[in-house]
Amino acid sequence: QVVFALNQTLLQQESLRAGNFQIPYTTEDLIKHYNCGDLSSIIFNHDTSQVPNFINATLPAHERITAQEIDSYFRQELIYKRNERMGRRVKDLLEEYPDKSFFFAFGAGHFMGNNTVIDVLRREGYEVEHTPAGQAI
Repeated sequence: QVVFALNQTLLQQESLRAGNFQIPYTTEDLIKHYNCGDLSSIIFNHDTSQVPNFINATLPAHERITAQEIDSYFRQELIYKRNERMGRRVKDLLEEYPDKSFFFAFGAGHFMGNNTVIDVLRREGYEVEHTPAGQAI
């Protein structure tokens, strides 16, 4: 699986450099949607938006199965579990120190896709609000 993932990543990078493959959104698109609080944008709504996408229709059936297994592993280990841990840490701090004020800052990856840190906290009953760029806290 590791060799397959490396080969697919290299193939995607080669295609990108050759101009045969384009990312469907730019860094500027991500920043614009994030700053506007548009986390439900199609850009942010993919579970795998933070990890390489190895699944494509041109793969032979046995390689497509390998790609799906890797995608599932990445989604579970690198996204869901990470956001669950971070959300629990925030919740634990809030509960341990109820009279204190907190400011939590996370990288944009923690807000992308499904099962984000925000989703974890909302499931725990917390209200989470977006603070637009330039707004005083």
